[in-house]
Amino acid sequence: MKKTILLAALALSASLAAITPAQAAGGCGRDFHRGPYGGCRPNYGPGPVAVAPGLAIGVFYPGHGYWDGHRYWGHRYAWHGGWRYR
Repeated sequence: MKKTILLAALALSASLAAITPAQAAGGCGRDFHRGPYGGCRPNYGPGPVAVAPGLAIGVFYPGHGYWDGHRYWGHRYAWHGGWRYR
């Protein structure tokens, strides 16, 4: 009985030792993914937004317009309890 358990454990450890780890040498890198034909393509989407200190969302800045957190808008008006920008 002890020989059977010992041989089973040895066979299991030998099979686990034979497994090789995955190689990431052909990866695309950060912010890229594989395209439909195997090439590396950039990930599109909202990237990090840098906000200058002192800017406030929904405030009018002379010469620029209202700032909504992403871009400046020339006109805004109240709409359904919030603000709408044109």
